[in-house]
Amino acid sequence: MIERFLLPDLGEGLPEAEIVQWHVAEGDAVVLNQTIAEVETAKAIVEIPSPHAGVVRSLHAAAGEVVDVGAPLISFEIAAEASADAPGSASASEAPGEEESGPNLVGYGAAARRAGPPRRRARTHGARRSDVDTAVLEAAPHDARPRPEPAEEPGRERPRSTPPVRALAKRLGVDLSLVEASGVTGIITREDVEAYAETVAPSRRGDAVSAVALSAPDGGARTTRMPIRGVRKHTAEAMVRSAFTAPHVTTFLTVDVTETMDLLARLREDRELGEEKIGILAVVSKAVCLALRRHPELNARWEQDAGEIIQHHYVNLGIAAATPRGLLVPHVADAERMSVIELSRAIRDLADTARSGRTAPGALTGGTFSITNVGVFGIDAGTPILNPGEAGILALGAVRRQPWEHRGEVALRQVTTLALSFDHRLVDGEQGARFLAFVGDLLRDPARGLMLA
Repeated sequence: MIERFLLPDLGEGLPEAEIVQWHVAEGDAVVLNQTIAEVETAKAIVEIPSPHAGVVRSLHAAAGEVVDVGAPLISFEIAAEASADAPGSASASEAPGEEESGPNLVGYGAAARRAGPPRRRARTHGARRSDVDTAVLEAAPHDARPRPEPAEEPGRERPRSTPPVRALAKRLGVDLSLVEASGVTGIITREDVEAYAETVAPSRRGDAVSAVALSAPDGGARTTRMPIRGVRKHTAEAMVRSAFTAPHVTTFLTVDVTETMDLLARLREDRELGEEKIGILAVVSKAVCLALRRHPELNARWEQDAGEIIQHHYVNLGIAAATPRGLLVPHVADAERMSVIELSRAIRDLADTARSGRTAPGALTGGTFSITNVGVFGIDAGTPILNPGEAGILALGAVRRQPWEHRGEVALRQVTTLALSFDHRLVDGEQGARFLAFVGDLLRDPARGLMLA
């Protein structure tokens, strides 16, 4: 019996997903919960497990195609008794074109948004796709000039790599099937992809986002066209929604953080902490949690439809992370309960997960206040934009040694600038200023935090 598996709603009502890579091919035998594909939503890369044990009969979309939630993704041939009450599947006995309804997977209930086959992102005129292997990450367009296709060998193993490496290959327009692993494990590494990319002339490589460079008279590229999709599309929509719904106000405070930096230096030398690396972001996070306890109006949400302001009695602290896929703001849940050391570990794990593209969709929603550390880029200050649904966001600038008044004299001190943006519908200027001043006081004298923690 043939069973079709429909693309489930991968969380938070996301309407579609792009096929990043297939882990199976037509004719492959699969077991229950085996990973069959990786798909990319506007928030994260998600692995799709097989809902059946059987044989893959057809793949309804190729790598690089965008599939709507509720549309057919893959078909299996399974034993008749195993197909009863199978979630997320539609029997092949249904009439062609009949619209499926009902849940696709446990916890997922989105119906198909439209009839017809899945659509592919619009390709530019010079693009063509490689059919070397169904599991190849197709970062089209590939070579613009004709080149011989590699011969497919029977039983040939598909390229083995990690999600960050596949993302890098996609950005560089590198076909992983053409890259040879340098290590004994047979897994393609970042260095392998970069080395291969260097051997291919830029004019013969496709961009990871299907970009097309239009040649200038001298042969150089004048423009590059990139489709808006994935995290960039989601970020743009969120920022526009935030900018045009929440009246932003930003206030700045320059703070002498010498005492905090001295504390961090002592902690790095503390043998009991081992290899624990605590940075200023963890201290700022703790200071923000303490400040939100005293100023809960910044830990709130404006509910337009209900005509209410909802104050949170917990802190889901969003930490802005620059990743290869764009800006993500996953949050540390219940951050107010954590010590500085626990916050440091949570922030580090959160950033590593975000950069690897494995952040769960649930971690990207539900934040109550956010921090963005622009100082890591050498920036002194900026005007951060609120995440939709949050009342405040704090930007931490670079810490610099500069002349500063200290105890009636001018001395070299370590100084940083804090920038607080807040929603003026929920927060008055006085409340925002007092919140920022309180955070500054804790950074100026971190020992004060011991009295409040």
